Amino acid sequence: MEQERVRIRDIAEELGLSTATVSNVIHGKTGKVSDETTKRVQALLEERQYIPSMASILLAQNASRIIGVFVNDHEKYEGHTLDDVFIASSLNALSTEIEAHGQFMMVKKAKNPDEILQFASMWNVDGLVVIGFCRQDYMYLRSHMRIPFVVYDGFCEKPERIVNITIDNLDGGFQVGSLFKRAGHQQAVCISDNTDGVDQERIEGFKKGFGAERTRVMVVPMRKEERWAYYRQKREQFHQISAVFAVSDYYAIDLIRFLNENGFAVPKDISVAGFDDIPMCEMISPALTTVRQDGALRAKIAIEKLHELKENRDTETTITLPVQLVERESTG
Repeated sequence: MEQERVRIRDIAEELGLSTATVSNVIHGKTGKVSDETTKRVQALLEERQYIPSMASILLAQNASRIIGVFVNDHEKYEGHTLDDVFIASSLNALSTEIEAHGQFMMVKKAKNPDEILQFASMWNVDGLVVIGFCRQDYMYLRSHMRIPFVVYDGFCEKPERIVNITIDNLDGGFQVGSLFKRAGHQQAVCISDNTDGVDQERIEGFKKGFGAERTRVMVVPMRKEERWAYYRQKREQFHQISAVFAVSDYYAIDLIRFLNENGFAVPKDISVAGFDDIPMCEMISPALTTVRQDGALRAKIAIEKLHELKENRDTETTITLPVQLVERESTG
């Protein structure tokens, strides 16, 4: 049978001390505790093999050195949120920066902002990085907590103790639209699972570069099985176009696979471009033309801004990073 966990109360009762005194020794706050008492407590802690919980240690400190990273556990990931390449690469870059500052990263999936509030209230976190939520969620968090946080891939209006770190989504879409226009394409489709926020900015940018009158928007289901069924229903529309811009590499790569399996040649019949430049873009055939964002720079700025917020320093509330078109074989 597993041995019952030793509690601070048990140590205090055995030594005839207060729980506050024992707790102070455990957490290194011995300025007002005599050397003799400190040694007695430490000896009994070792004898009883007392192991303090990480939570109690961190909560006792003024700064926990924990950065909480919350990822929207959205249905579109179909239970594989942290397997998503963009999410995984973002976490990798954030981990590098957080460790470089001598801090710890705590990752948590959440389906709504209330889960973030509940979790953040349990830990003495130094700050939060929030990934993949919508504007309303960010506004809700801003209104219900004082912990500084960074919006990693969206936008929060009226930021207060918040920094928006975004990329130039409009220009990224514009660069793809301009590429298709220069190539002589006459009709194109934008593929997205919504027409809001970041995706809408990318679509609007594409329309400006290519021409709104020659662009159709195809709002696709999030789940792959339903999405491919939708593509099969729209098969004739693919015969009427020669170019597709997907607002994410995930949807672009998925579409290339569908087209390859359904009699279309990429880029001979249809050129395809995506957005984000995830590593898989160079692994598929044909390699995907896409819009690159600097994930390492984004993570670096995110952690730097959290420190500025934590120290109540004046800082920019919205930072927009540039993007770069990367041409590969999927657009000829």
